[in-house]
Amino acid sequence: MIKYSLICKDCNLTFESWFGSSKEYEKLKRKNFLNCHHCNSMNIQKSLMAPNLINKKNISNDKEIKKFNKFKKLISKYQKFIKKNFKYVGNNFAYEARSIHYNKKNKEKGIYGTASKQDLKELKEEGIDTQIIPWVEDKNN
Repeated sequence: MIKYSLICKDCNLTFESWFGSSKEYEKLKRKNFLNCHHCNSMNIQKSLMAPNLINKKNISNDKEIKKFNKFKKLISKYQKFIKKNFKYVGNNFAYEARSIHYNKKNKEKGIYGTASKQDLKELKEEGIDTQIIPWVEDKNN
């Protein structure tokens, strides 16, 4: 695990985030999955910091490992709630969100799925509220 200090180039917010590796950070950045939790901008970059690597053999990082596992468990809990209470629409998220917003279709159940950075930007410009949440792959299913 590695923790990076990130900065939003739009609102100048600095925040930290955990990644499985530097390659994982690059993969998420390339796919535009990193966003600012303050202004929802995708214009995120790493800022300078000393690396903080978690190594299970390193006892001083035991608290960090526990904190990460607690965070991962919380994300999994949210995912279970979302899967139970929202309709999965896959790559049709932007289309379905517009249908609900403009046609008042299927308002009884929320939706979740995937959308491109451009789709999210356009939805925001149209006044359609969306949220990006981290998603942890469930290796048991």
